[in-house]
Amino acid sequence: MRLTWEPITLNLRTTFRIAHGASDQRHNVIAHVDEGMGEGAAVSYHGETQQGIMAYLARAASSLGDDPFQLQETLDALPPGSPAARAAIDIALHDLWGRRLGQPLFRLFGLNPQRAPETSFTIAMDSPEEMARRAKESGLPIIKVKVGGEDDEAILRAIRSATNARLRVDANAGWTRAQAAALIPRLAQYDVELVEQPVAMGDIDGLRHLHSQRLGVPIFADENIKTARDVAAHAGAVDGVVIKLMKSGGIREAMRAIAAARALDMQVMLGCMIETAVGVTAAAHLAPLCDYADLDGPLLITDDPYAGVQYQGARLILPHGPGLGVVRREPAGH
Repeated sequence: MRLTWEPITLNLRTTFRIAHGASDQRHNVIAHVDEGMGEGAAVSYHGETQQGIMAYLARAASSLGDDPFQLQETLDALPPGSPAARAAIDIALHDLWGRRLGQPLFRLFGLNPQRAPETSFTIAMDSPEEMARRAKESGLPIIKVKVGGEDDEAILRAIRSATNARLRVDANAGWTRAQAAALIPRLAQYDVELVEQPVAMGDIDGLRHLHSQRLGVPIFADENIKTARDVAAHAGAVDGVVIKLMKSGGIREAMRAIAAARALDMQVMLGCMIETAVGVTAAAHLAPLCDYADLDGPLLITDDPYAGVQYQGARLILPHGPGLGVVRREPAGH
């Protein structure tokens, strides 16, 4: 099987500001394994870069073998390194598998696309007034609110006064343990459904401490979670985990992580980075296995060159084409 790749720059609709930093562009990589297609999105807080993804793909190109149906063996033979690059290969292999068999991935997994949960829509950090305006303007029923700054309660108050949407809060590891313990009970009054990663990345003890206090809002781990092994390490420390293909290294390990969470009585949110329809559609094929979806990547960019999962409000409509079901858009004017 032949592996090729190309860098891609994505322009964001608004500056994407979270507790980690701010950006107006993201730099991803599209990978091809024969006619299969995948995507690698650099997870900056795990030290990933576009250059690093492409360097890994160059190293891995000779290890793919020639049988697209030996998925697990092919993935096991990959060198260690960049999870985002491994995800690009994994997604492309699954796409190739589905294309060769003439079936969409959800059907090969035995999943019902009607069971996919509705997706949230992310409002990046800004002034409370601006964030409330964006939330109202979206008209969408589930809003994920980025926090981790000075005005977190004011932000929730403003957004709640502007919309009746279901609200989820993502602190992106931006609070101390003390801040989280003080803020989370106060946020409960705004009908917050859950809080993602309230404390520093890697602070499992901090999550366990908050969880034991029963603060009135379910707590999910995100930045801490890559693989099924990480899920197991959080047993009893959180109510749920956020699984992303770019952290897990692709579809195969994401399915293992979901199964681990289920075995340990944890809820599962399926998330994404800033990705095109390639990466997000790959995740969406697993959405029927999950309780929550945060698969809004294509809604946050202005120039997605691919068409795949569609949005009917917050509802995810999976494509029925073979593999991912993703196609390249015609350039404007054609």
